[in-house]
Amino acid sequence: MKNIKEKLVYPMDGIQGLKQNISSDLLSGLLVSLLALPLSLGIAAASDFPNPMFGVITAIIGGIIVSFFSGSLLTIKGPAAGLIVICAGSIAAFGGGEQGWHLTLGVIAIASIVQILFGVLKLGKLSDFFPLSAVHGMLAAIGIIIISKQIHILLGVNPINEDGKPLVEPLELIASLPLTFSKISQNIEIVKTGLICLLMVLGIPMIPFSWLKKIPVPIIVIVIAIPLGMFFGLGNIKGALLSFNQPFLDVIKVNISFAGISQMGTFIQYVILFAMIGSLESILTAKAIDLMDPFKRKSNFNKDLIAVGTGNFLSSIVGGLPMIAEVARSSANVNNGAKTRWANFYHGLFLLLFMVFLVPVLQLIPKAALAAMLIGVGFKLAHPKEFIHMYHIGKEQLLIFIVTIIFTLGIDLLVGIAAGIITKIIINVINSKSLKGVFSSDYEIGGELEGVYIVYVKKALVFSNFLGLKKKLYALEPGKRVIIDVQNTHLIDHSTMVNLHQFKEDYAEHGGFVEIVGLQDLQSISEHSMSARKKTR
Repeated sequence: MKNIKEKLVYPMDGIQGLKQNISSDLLSGLLVSLLALPLSLGIAAASDFPNPMFGVITAIIGGIIVSFFSGSLLTIKGPAAGLIVICAGSIAAFGGGEQGWHLTLGVIAIASIVQILFGVLKLGKLSDFFPLSAVHGMLAAIGIIIISKQIHILLGVNPINEDGKPLVEPLELIASLPLTFSKISQNIEIVKTGLICLLMVLGIPMIPFSWLKKIPVPIIVIVIAIPLGMFFGLGNIKGALLSFNQPFLDVIKVNISFAGISQMGTFIQYVILFAMIGSLESILTAKAIDLMDPFKRKSNFNKDLIAVGTGNFLSSIVGGLPMIAEVARSSANVNNGAKTRWANFYHGLFLLLFMVFLVPVLQLIPKAALAAMLIGVGFKLAHPKEFIHMYHIGKEQLLIFIVTIIFTLGIDLLVGIAAGIITKIIINVINSKSLKGVFSSDYEIGGELEGVYIVYVKKALVFSNFLGLKKKLYALEPGKRVIIDVQNTHLIDHSTMVNLHQFKEDYAEHGGFVEIVGLQDLQSISEHSMSARKKTR
């Protein structure tokens, strides 16, 4: 029987792809833009940018410009909830307000140059160095931080410290929740609006009507929230009236300042955070969307980093947020039937049209409604099922996951992800009984004989030493049989199990076959198929 993959007619790229797939890409671009519009506004507001429209400007640049040289065909580029914490933290660190915003734009510009260098130096592969449990822990912590801030806004309170400055630290925001709850009666209209919107955000996905699931939930929330806010006297009605005389394009001007470099320590800290976390999230999204792509096309991660970095540089000049390949919008893009990069372009084009003609309407959206949507995003990132999933993979994965969350909440994202990596290394050292073995791999690839490659792996095979072997595996001639012999391996961690499984699928797509022998000699840490395995004797 012929391989099903051989029967697929691959979509063309470029102008030919535009003509061939205009109906599917145009429809997906429209639907994704409806999802992106309210989320981009909310993310900008939560990031403490002076105007929510800067979030949409970022998405417009990510669609109309970045789509042409992106290394990933189906991802949607735009602002992301995962960077809210860094944006708001940077603005606060540089003094807050418009001053902090201007200086943060300079940080984003330098970070974008670092991202471009990541791509030029082909460092996209280093995403495999980050253990999956630490990455999920980082995302869960970001979700908790988003919720901790947006609950206050949903209840109409701007929490401040004893000096009258807004609270930005997540633990402080969580500790101040009792005080915010005590003020509910003072902001009852805002609270009613926020709770109704939150119920829609959490409840609509549970309603078993197929036609309802085709409408982006944020759009439903906005349609209800605007008249609800007007009824309660919320929303910026004055701003809406003034917006009729303020064209959207007037907002776009050079807003960047590099004066923040005088605060060298803070400047470098946030450059690293923007560059590293933004790059990591983009690559992980591209990987996930590659798996969803019905044509199983593979992204060029290094090219995509260059594209995202270029988009971030342009966005920072005019006042926009940092962008990434965003997972929720990208997933919707695939599910809506997008075929090529033109869907991302159309998404940006529709957003531009919305901004030109609908700015007055957007001014009417209550802040509590945007907060409700972001609480929904945060809840997805920190959902209890994430904790349960980690426990099912293995208790050691749950430990790494929780350690990452604790250090992220207590200190910052950079320390959090570092703590997760260090915890993973300590666990691997304990399990392998060798510090050297978790950093240096020991393998041998036999030459191809009668269409068969045999890969002999010894000692430990873990996230911190897998990159060398991965490069060799993906360099093997396609269409052969590959036997990976792990009989003399005493430890394979969860991240490497996932990577080996991914290689097996990727190699099969090109007509090859991969067999892993010796796994039966290793004991699984848990019942999960991708759990870590080690020898007990």
